[in-house]
Amino acid sequence: MISLSECSKAFHRGGANEVQALEGITIELDEGDFATVIGSNGAGKSTLLNAVAGVFFLDQGTISVAGRDVTRWPEYKRATLIARVFQNPLLGTCPSATIEQNLALARRRGKRRGLAPGVLQRERAQFIDALGTIGLGLEHRLRDRVGLLSGGQRQALTMLMATLVRPEVLLLDEHTAALDPKTARQILALTRDIIAEHKLTALMVTHNMKDAIALGNRLIMLHQGRVVVGVAGADKQQLTVDDLLRKFYQVQGEALANDSMLLT
Repeated sequence: MISLSECSKAFHRGGANEVQALEGITIELDEGDFATVIGSNGAGKSTLLNAVAGVFFLDQGTISVAGRDVTRWPEYKRATLIARVFQNPLLGTCPSATIEQNLALARRRGKRRGLAPGVLQRERAQFIDALGTIGLGLEHRLRDRVGLLSGGQRQALTMLMATLVRPEVLLLDEHTAALDPKTARQILALTRDIIAEHKLTALMVTHNMKDAIALGNRLIMLHQGRVVVGVAGADKQQLTVDDLLRKFYQVQGEALANDSMLLT
């Protein structure tokens, strides 16, 4: 599970370009919850994932993962509990290393690394089995360099790497946005299957309202660094894109009205 309590973060504090990126965010996800996160540009979606991952420390608030207070943990330490897949397929892998070498590194996440061979024979058999489940033929290309793969193949590999050792939390930062529509659908299907199979707790940022509704059991809408809509369970299943658009424009209208009151 993951818990965020009254989390706030400002950038360029005290300067002309100060931005309140997160403001008093409180979110509770139980183990196995899959939450999609939507909002306009600048709403705080990626900032939220960065805060959870430990890219920066909060100005105030606390974050706990699987019962551990990680608020002051640096990013490398949180990586023992948290896995992340980025929008750019070039991130999350080492392009000059082979597929099996990348998987071996992922398998050792959070563990001490000694002087043993980079890829053990027993691991190779496990990698073949795991790659076979994603249906792209990569199990026959273990010694190919990752830089030779297409964007979709690399993103599928990154999904596998992120979950080869089961993380307490999986963060997905618009991980299909850089892919063509057909490949994006394949990666989303793979995402859904992996999360369901491993019963993962996940946060997925997306701009696609249809995907936000179709995937997961929770939906969170951010606006100006705040949680403005939270829907779960049966209520989420009944949502439509029109419902979300209506909520979004309502939130924007209220924000504009508040700004106007401040100026008068």
